[in-house]
Amino acid sequence: MSGNRSVTYVGPYNLQVEQLDYPKLEHRGRKLEHGVILKVVSTNICGSDQHIYRGRFTVPQGTVLGHEITGEVIEAGRDVEMLQVGDLVSVPFNVACGRCRNCKEGHTDVCETVNPDASVGAYGFDLGGWAGGQAEYVLVPYADWNLLKFPDTAQAMEKIHDLTLISDILPTGYHGCVSAGVSPGTTVYIAGAGPVGRCAAASARLLGAACIIIGDQNPERLQVLSAAGYETIDLRNDAPLRDQIEHIVGTPEVDCGVDAVGFEAHGYGDTATAEQPAAVLNALFDVVRARGKIGVPGIYEPTDPGGVDADAKQGRLHLDWGKAWLKSIQVMTGMAPVANYNRQLTQAILWDRMPYLRQTLNIDVITLDEAPDGYAEFDKGSPKKFVIDPHGLLTA
Repeated sequence: MSGNRSVTYVGPYNLQVEQLDYPKLEHRGRKLEHGVILKVVSTNICGSDQHIYRGRFTVPQGTVLGHEITGEVIEAGRDVEMLQVGDLVSVPFNVACGRCRNCKEGHTDVCETVNPDASVGAYGFDLGGWAGGQAEYVLVPYADWNLLKFPDTAQAMEKIHDLTLISDILPTGYHGCVSAGVSPGTTVYIAGAGPVGRCAAASARLLGAACIIIGDQNPERLQVLSAAGYETIDLRNDAPLRDQIEHIVGTPEVDCGVDAVGFEAHGYGDTATAEQPAAVLNALFDVVRARGKIGVPGIYEPTDPGGVDADAKQGRLHLDWGKAWLKSIQVMTGMAPVANYNRQLTQAILWDRMPYLRQTLNIDVITLDEAPDGYAEFDKGSPKKFVIDPHGLLTA
């Protein structure tokens, strides 16, 4: 192979599609015989990528973006035993070694070895230097451990618009719901109608929730969810969130809460246009019942160059912690350990247990060259989930 066309970060709101070198089975000068090279079949634009796009999550100039990856194995190192050239696989966005204590305990989201600076690794971030997958080809290390093989390629390609979500946002939304204790008969409030929030809504339905409410300020996104049969709340409304929830379920509180927004949160009603990084968490502390649980798959950063004040720039939030403590609310934070969920969710998709997922996500397939425009449209609040098709395989 002569090259690798890739979406690269130039600066805030500035991306380019560049011709880079074809990847090798090595990383930072170290040979990776446990790795594979994938021909990227699909790779998605995620809300986490938008934090980078806006300059709120810093990465070096020239970083290849993208951590939601599905691909075909075209080269394998000599230590790869369970995969073969031609296999179609899903790539968890967590880069994990499978050997450290955290990996062995199922916490692949905080692998201790793949990033020398912190116990976390991911493609397309400044988290270990692993190149992203918004490209024609990508390197994946520890392939036997990391990759989920689809046993029937033809069957998987028939469902590829849903299965492309398995690498991140569907397990992330599902993890938020599991962490929040969503189960049959529960009521759940999901903050945020972006792709992760919509995946959380679909996950809550799969888990048997009785009433699923999604709040957002974007009427187009809310319309997508309303059309799929979910309850919605327009957070531009001046009415208190508790009152709006009571109007739906008969009480001002819910059993479970999911924060699918993160640190770029905004206020409500009259303050809807003002960024308030603690707004979603404080709202959840208010509307989740005593002894309830909150899952927080939304990203919070220890450093945020665009933070609204000195505390926000250092990831310090002004939380109503006393209220949460008095209500004995349990909060689970952090990235989703995708490998804990991707096989089960794949089965749910293949056996039509999540039949309206593509419609709920409002998927729009674009080319690699259209990716920068996709980022710009997503940044403006588009209700679409942009899926990049580097080789024209989805279109075909």
